[in-house]
Order: sequence, then structure tokens, then C-alpha cells
Amino acid sequence: MLRKFGKLLGQQVGRQARFPLGRTLATTNALRKDAAAKTEAAAGPPKNILVEKDNNITLIGINRPQQRNAIDSITASQLCDAFANFEADDTSPVAVLYGVGGSFCSGFDILEMSTDEKEEISVDILMRPEGSVGPTRRQIKKPVVCGINGYCIANGLELALMCDLRVMEESAVLGFFNRRFGVPMLDGGTIRLPAMIGLSRALDLILTGRPVGSQEAHDIGLVNRIVPTGTALGNALELATCLAKFPQRALNHDRNSVYSGAFETSTFHQAVQNEVMYTSREIIEDMQNGIKWFNQTFEPDTTHSWLKRDRSMADWDDEEVAAAAATKEKQKQDEEAARAEAEKQKLAEKAQKKSKKTEEKPAESSDPNIESKEKPKET
Repeated sequence: MLRKFGKLLGQQVGRQARFPLGRTLATTNALRKDAAAKTEAAAGPPKNILVEKDNNITLIGINRPQQRNAIDSITASQLCDAFANFEADDTSPVAVLYGVGGSFCSGFDILEMSTDEKEEISVDILMRPEGSVGPTRRQIKKPVVCGINGYCIANGLELALMCDLRVMEESAVLGFFNRRFGVPMLDGGTIRLPAMIGLSRALDLILTGRPVGSQEAHDIGLVNRIVPTGTALGNALELATCLAKFPQRALNHDRNSVYSGAFETSTFHQAVQNEVMYTSREIIEDMQNGIKWFNQTFEPDTTHSWLKRDRSMADWDDEEVAAAAATKEKQKQDEEAARAEAEKQKLAEKAQKKSKKTEEKPAESSDPNIESKEKPKET
């Protein structure tokens, strides 16, 4: 009886000991979550857009690789701020936009507006003045080069169309995949794409939402360069550096005139007037300085070589063509020599075989005894 009572007492004590332990663990976990939430709140919003400078080139990276760089409202706001800061930076003439990780941008993060309670918020996000995935509803004031890798789809493709030049990796994929989900294009794609590749091709891509590879994208003028996989950012940076070396006032004058003629004017006369009106006193001064430099650098009889470089493009082409022609000619001569040698060898072998047959043939005998032996005896 005492043993049974002791056993029941031990079980009761064990239960009472376990309950406080469970409560302690739950409290600890709650405290940890609380601390993590406070730390996150203190750190501010996540750094979804990375901004850095390589010399005078501003690099703007979309940093949500786990979501294939899909852009939510926070990321879109950070991207608008990054481009606004770039435009205000007089020391940076060109920017490069790229995606961190394996993709450029998979469009707007539709998970942010997928629940019923967020229906009103989602509409507000799509109707933001600058654009749902960044400053896509306005013209950036300075050139932007885009490095495309992995997937560049839906609003992400509209973001790439916002840029002036596009460098695409050979394995990357473009397309308006939002077509299959009923999501419309609201970031300037329906305006920019027909101006770039023509109405018929634009309708093909927009209405079907089909994937487009790098070669087709280059052939129809959707991208400007095709580069090996893994090199989009490096090649985009190199292209941006080339643009940054030119006098920027004249470059931006011509850029603004091109966009004006494409989107803002309805007649040729109006476009020409805008081209003249965009010219400023500073641009004229740059032009005069450039002409003075030209006159001081080159003599009248050497103006044919004003484009000085280590190897001019024409010379480079001539050298390549000449080298290819020389290689082909040598190959042709070697083939003819080999053919002649083979023919000569064949004739020699034929003559040798003929000589050998002649030596092996028995000579006619003049011995009468041999002849009599061969003849049968008469009976």
C-alpha cells in the first residue's frame, strides 16, 4: 500500500515538474521571436536594392534572389529612390541595372496581393505614379544599361525596356508570362515595345506571352548584345563605361531628341523643331571645344586618320580578311601538292607492278631436247 502511494506521488510530482518546463520553453521561444522582430524593426526595411559605384558608373542591383528578384512594394520604392539618387548625382553619367543571383527580374511579386484582405492595397500598388516595379512610367534623365540574366519576364521585362540598352546572356529568357495569369501590362511595355521592334512583332510577344530566347530577341531588336552566360553584368558595365567616356551634354541631347521623336511628336516638322530646341549654350561650348581640339591635333593632310586607336576597325577587318585569305590559299596549295604527290606515287606503284610481272614471266627455251620431250611419240 505504501509502495503504491509512493508511486502515485512520484507520478504527480513528475507531471507538475514537466508543466513549468513546457511553459518555460514556450516563453523562451516567444521572447526570441520578440527580439528578432524588434531587431528587424530597428534595422529598417530589407535591403532589396543594392547601390554601389564602379568609378563613375552607378550599379543598381535587384536583391531578392530567393524570389527570382520579383519586386514587391518595398523593393519598388527602393528602386525609385536609387534612380532618383542616380539622376541627382552629377559625378555619375551612366547607370547599370542588373539582378543579383540567377535571374534579372520575374516581375511584380503577386504573392503580395494574392489575399482577399489586400485587394485594395494591391490596386494602389499597381497605380503608383512612378510604376509598380520602379520608375517605369517616366523617362530616366541619363542613360541606363541593363544586364539581363536568367528570367526577365512580365513587369521585369517592362523594367528592362525602361533602360536604353540591353545586354542579354545567351541562356536568358524573356517573355510576358503575366499573360497566362490575367495580369495586364502597366509599366510602359505597351508603349516602349512597339517603338522598339514594330507593331506586329510587339503584338506577337504581348498577346501570346511566349518565351523569347536571346538570338530571337537580338534579331528583332529587343536586345542590343548577346553575351556568354554569367557575363551580363561585366559586359553591361563595359558598355556603360564606353558611353561615359563621351561628352555627356551632346550625348544626352541626341538621346532626348530620339525619345522625343519616338514618343512626344506626331509630325517630322515638330520632331526637328524639338531637336533644335534641345540644344543649349553648354552644348555649343562643348562642340566648339571639340572642334578646337580636332584642329590642334590633326593636320589638314592627316584628317583621314582622325579616329585614332591601336587598331582601327577597318584595318582590323582588312587584317582578318587578309589572314583568312592567306590561310585558305595555303590550304589550297597544300591540297594540290598532296594530290600531285599522291598521283605521282600511284604512277610509280603502277610502273613497279608492271616491271615485276615482266620479270616473273618465263623466257622461251631454244633447247631441242626439251622440245622433243614435250612432243608425244608417234606410234
